[in-house]
Amino acid sequence: MSAPAEPAAPPPTAGPPRPPGPARRLAVPAGVLAATVAAFAYVGTVDPNEPGHYPACPLLTYAGIWCPGCGGLRSAHAVWHGDLAAALTANALAVAGYALFAAGWLVWAVGAARGRPFRPAFGRAHAWAAGVALICFGVARNLPQGAWLHP
Repeated sequence: MSAPAEPAAPPPTAGPPRPPGPARRLAVPAGVLAATVAAFAYVGTVDPNEPGHYPACPLLTYAGIWCPGCGGLRSAHAVWHGDLAAALTANALAVAGYALFAAGWLVWAVGAARGRPFRPAFGRAHAWAAGVALICFGVARNLPQGAWLHP
C-alpha cells in the first residue's frame, strides 16, 4: 500500500497585495460623473419647457400645489445652458442641491485619487434637516409671500 500524497504547498507570494492605482480608484467616481453629465445632457437637449416631453407633476396637476421638486428639470436645463439666473428662478433648492452634489463629488474624487475611502457621516439629524428643508421650501413656495419661488 502506498503512502498518501503530501498536499501541495501554496504558491509563493510576492508580498502583500498592491493597492489599486489612481486610475482604478477613480473608476467609480468617474462613472458617477459620467452618468450625471449624461442625465444633464439629456435634460439640456430635451427642453422641459416644451409640453409633452416629461410627465407633469401629479401634485401640481391634481392639487394645484407646487412641490419642492417642481421646476427641477427646467432648473437643470438652465444650468446645462449656463443660465444661472433662470435656474434659480425655476428651482433655487435644486440649484443648491446641484452645488452640494458637485462639492461632495469633488471631495470623493480627490479622496479616491489619494487612496482615502469616502465615508460620509450622514446621520439621523442630517436626514431630518433635509426633510425639514424640503417641507419648508414646499410650504414657502405655496404661500402668497413665496410667489417668487414659483417656477
